[in-house]
Amino acid sequence: MNTTSYNQAELKLAQSTFITKVYAWMSMALMITALTAVYVASSESLTQAILCNRMIFYVLLFGELGLVMFLSAALDRMNAMTATLLFIAYSVLNGLTLSVIFLVYTASSISTTFFVTAGTFGVMSLYGYTTKRDLTSMGNLLFMALVGFIIASIVNLFLQNTIIYWVCTYIGILVFVGLTAYDTQKIKEMGAAGFNTSEGMRKGAIMGALALYLDFINLFLLLLRLFGGRRN
Repeated sequence: MNTTSYNQAELKLAQSTFITKVYAWMSMALMITALTAVYVASSESLTQAILCNRMIFYVLLFGELGLVMFLSAALDRMNAMTATLLFIAYSVLNGLTLSVIFLVYTASSISTTFFVTAGTFGVMSLYGYTTKRDLTSMGNLLFMALVGFIIASIVNLFLQNTIIYWVCTYIGILVFVGLTAYDTQKIKEMGAAGFNTSEGMRKGAIMGALALYLDFINLFLLLLRLFGGRRN
């Protein structure tokens, strides 16, 4: 094997290792979130504390939003261990707030929606990884659509308009389906570019895992609006 092919083999191995780390961290975060949500939902005292005390609920909600924004913005400036701990903390906080879905929807419909989400996510992630098409322009459009989706959703918290609710639901599903493919392609490109240190690879894996984790969670919640069977 000549030097060039040897270097290419090393890069392929490094890229494969990086991709594996990204999906491993994402899977771990989803598991932490799910276990936290199930545990809280099964505890009447914890459930009551979150639902009956608006202050606690809003602290959790805004703490979660603040943490993910801080992690996304400051990840390059923190060390890998700090980034890992914050990512785990975010997964736990998300599980606390998502525990309320077990009180609204039946367990069977939550399970069904999870598998539908996993299948959709898997297909789009595979597409993003294998396609030769540059998805950058699509990513820019999706980002603008995401901003519009967020603004409309916030406004509808006050309007409580059914039409806006369902329009946002369908648009949101399309946005996060597209973002799954786009983010996967970007993660693949990140892995192909390589990393100078193992610390850089670890931080890059956390960044990639966070992006895919957010795509999965948001897609799941939006699909739950469609497939979720409400409790009587």
